[in-house]
Amino acid sequence: MLNVKVLSGSMIAALLAIGSYLTLISTPGSTVAPGATNVLGEAANAAQKTPSASLTISDRTIGAAKVGMTFGQLKKTLGSTAQFKVQSPFMVDFDAVAVSQSGKVQYRIIYAAGTKLKDTDVIELLMTDNPSYKTVQGVGPGMTLKQAEAIYGKATLSYNVDNEMREGVVFAKQPTRNTMFVPKAEGKQFGGVYGAGQGGFFQTNKYHPNAVIKSVMVRK
Repeated sequence: MLNVKVLSGSMIAALLAIGSYLTLISTPGSTVAPGATNVLGEAANAAQKTPSASLTISDRTIGAAKVGMTFGQLKKTLGSTAQFKVQSPFMVDFDAVAVSQSGKVQYRIIYAAGTKLKDTDVIELLMTDNPSYKTVQGVGPGMTLKQAEAIYGKATLSYNVDNEMREGVVFAKQPTRNTMFVPKAEGKQFGGVYGAGQGGFFQTNKYHPNAVIKSVMVRK
């Protein structure tokens, strides 16, 4: 659990506490080898039209929101077209500000629980589960892991019991490591199918047939 007194005013510390989301790609043994994919099959079926700039997920942005900009700057950019709602608690140790347009949540700004996001605070973590948002390669929330593998290569799923068992997935050929994908399989605790772990860390290349990308996160 986070120490709110220590974290107050420190979004960096909050990010570090996410654990497996931020360390998955550098955890010993977690490197994945590129896997062969049927480019003309699954990739063709999964390919999406390149999203407009306002709906693009990049290594720095989700739509108009950009890690590194302040909350006040985002408000000014969106103007009266957006509504901002605090969601507390959002998940263990973290609160969020949901950014909505036309009555639908577009994305969320994630920050340490027990703190207040001020206009002068720098945005360091963004998340979206809105299927309208996609990377330039067409990968986004709601896409099956099988489809995503056809575009980004072999998927490796993992979680750490010391990090609230939050599950993440990385792909062998995803273009950036600042983008984090969160899997989900309806009716299952995890998207992945796991065997024995090591030191509380569990990793697998196997996943349930109905596993999808639940949400996408972008970090500074």
